[in-house]
Amino acid sequence: MKFGRRTPFNLGAVVLVVLGIAGCTTDGCKEVINTKDAPAAIGPYSQAIKFRNILFLAGQIPINAETNQTISGSIEEQTTRVLENIKAVLAANGMTMGDVVSTTVFLKDMNNFNEMNAIYGRYFKEKPPARATVEVSRLPHDVLVEISAIAAR
Repeated sequence: MKFGRRTPFNLGAVVLVVLGIAGCTTDGCKEVINTKDAPAAIGPYSQAIKFRNILFLAGQIPINAETNQTISGSIEEQTTRVLENIKAVLAANGMTMGDVVSTTVFLKDMNNFNEMNAIYGRYFKEKPPARATVEVSRLPHDVLVEISAIAAR
């Protein structure tokens, strides 16, 4: 088969086949992960979605799952609560912080980076995940930090 200007070629389909995703149905490959040990979603999203061996965690903010109250303390207190929430969602899928391969940290004020980073480092001591950190103008409930994560086995 020759590939030329007139030959239809679906690169997206090739990528899906290479990744082993072709043929997956929503019911067969996508699973909602939910736990009462982490705050309930405050909108139309899931705490996490499991797709094969990858877990995509929604952003967590510092809400105490037991009281459903937002932690309004320091950046250290808020970061701790966020990471504990992430641990709870991971545990609901039989995973640990060691399975996290990537995170995105959203900070209300980049001046809080060092304090957030010190707490973050306690949770990811060995083989820390890839990370992006960005400053944003506002977060839900006017918190100081939100973190999303991707984990894999």
